Amino acid sequence: MAHTITLIPGDGIGPEVAAATCQMIAATGVKIEWETVQVEPPGEALPGEVLSKELIQSLERTRVGLKGPITTPIAEGRASVNVALRKAFELYANVRPIQNIPGVRATHPNIDLIIVRENTEGEYSGIEHEVVPGVVESLKIITERASTRVARFAFEMARRLGRKKIAVVHKANIMKMSDGLFLRCSRRIAGEFPEIEYKEVLVDNACMQLVMNPHQFDVLLLENLYGDIVSDLCAGLVGGLGVVPGANLGDGCAIFEAVHGTAPDIAGKQLANPTALALSAALMLRHLGEKGAADRLEKAIHRVYAEGKHLTPDVGGSATTGEFTRAVILAVA
Repeated sequence: MAHTITLIPGDGIGPEVAAATCQMIAATGVKIEWETVQVEPPGEALPGEVLSKELIQSLERTRVGLKGPITTPIAEGRASVNVALRKAFELYANVRPIQNIPGVRATHPNIDLIIVRENTEGEYSGIEHEVVPGVVESLKIITERASTRVARFAFEMARRLGRKKIAVVHKANIMKMSDGLFLRCSRRIAGEFPEIEYKEVLVDNACMQLVMNPHQFDVLLLENLYGDIVSDLCAGLVGGLGVVPGANLGDGCAIFEAVHGTAPDIAGKQLANPTALALSAALMLRHLGEKGAADRLEKAIHRVYAEGKHLTPDVGGSATTGEFTRAVILAVA
């Protein structure tokens, strides 16, 4: 049976890593019918919107997407496509597994973390306005519904995967109402999962502890903005954003993505590393019930890294994107 999936190549190096990833998926034998949708230019997007009708309609049909990196203008320009997608399709849980890859320089060995980040509200939503010239107000909105929903997701995921501990990261000593609500919701859900050890950690302390001893953590549950920052920190522990996958999950839709930038300085030069998107594709294959194919793809990527002969420049090699991709395809077979 073929799966129909929306492919959003993105910009910068996005089309290169997307094409490489599609080739790797094909090597696993899983049949995919791709609906390729470009984000730039926005095409038939409504005024003030960043998502085109074509993109929305495709994801409404397929309910699964694979997305390359997309540029978000800094301090000006349109809103984030990533944020818009998460809101439009209620992709309330952002999941990033953080694990070492053989041969990739890391600060600590044997790291095995999962970051679960609330994905739809908080400061990261970008709800802000200018009160008067020179004064800007940015709103942090935390709701019981969203907090409870993502906490239940995290605990159910931990139980399903056999994880033993969840740490909720917060700043409720200062933001007593908003972060306090997030904590109260998390505590209530934790009571339903007595086999999972529950603790709460201030976000600043969590960052220090992760740098010093990441092995003390198992699953981290965070609000939106904290999750964005801490998940990047954790990626740095195992080699950077170029080697970690990402998933945005909701009850009726899922989008899997590379979480690194668009790297326009190397776009079109066949220097891009497709590892992050390929590992995200492995998460996607598991979501589709193709566990065997996902395992083969992951193992092939790890084998190529362990051999060290066909690595891209960002991880110390001299191979092109195509050479790395071909090596993974041979390892899958």
